[in-house]
Amino acid sequence: MLFALLPGAVLGAASLLTPAAFAAAPAAPAPQYVPPTVAVTNPLADVKYNAKWEIYGGMAYSHFDAGPQLIQGASLGGVDAQVARFFTKRWAAVGNYRGYFGTSGVQPNVYNIRGPFVAEHMFVFGPEYRAIYNKHLSLNFHAYAGGAYGDFQRATAPLTNREVQSQLGLYTNQFTIASVIGGSLDLNRSARWAFRIEPDATLTRFNNPGGPTGIQQQFALSVGVVYRFVPHPKGYKKPVRPHHHRRFGVF
Repeated sequence: MLFALLPGAVLGAASLLTPAAFAAAPAAPAPQYVPPTVAVTNPLADVKYNAKWEIYGGMAYSHFDAGPQLIQGASLGGVDAQVARFFTKRWAAVGNYRGYFGTSGVQPNVYNIRGPFVAEHMFVFGPEYRAIYNKHLSLNFHAYAGGAYGDFQRATAPLTNREVQSQLGLYTNQFTIASVIGGSLDLNRSARWAFRIEPDATLTRFNNPGGPTGIQQQFALSVGVVYRFVPHPKGYKKPVRPHHHRRFGVF
């Protein structure tokens, strides 16, 4: 009886070994890569002009006349530093120091002095008005007044004041009144930082004893950076840095 059933069992097992039985099952679809969402940050989004204090520092240039009748003016370079206290978004009080340094032409003279060193130091303060402002830029106008010190005799020693005036055509060392009238364009890079371009007219009144005396008008230009002390938003908590304790081993 068993031998009679054996051929049928063999045929059934053989049918399981057909190519269709070894066909691969359909593969599951491979997962597709989904890039993470990256938030695009705009560095100008937080520009709100709510800083009460800002400082400015830059390189300065001035075309300066170091004497009352000199034909050749002096092109001086230097520094421009300012501190501003804003009371509103538009109005501020500004303190400003400007230092200009270089050489100046002189009259033909028996001492064969050419291109002596001259300098001008200005200390002025006054109001500033922010006329136009948005997140990209601000346009400001200002009018400052104060004093200036002219250094014209550092390279002319031991000449007397009379010789400096009559032979070289320079002013003598002195203090005088001064004013600055102009404006500035601030190009914002963030809520705190801005690039500034500032053209001005500077006015002084250096005295020329025994000769013509009037108001000296010069052109000045400076370029530099502005930093605003932007306050933290309400509820801001300064992050606490974790303390790292050192372990000292015994050797």
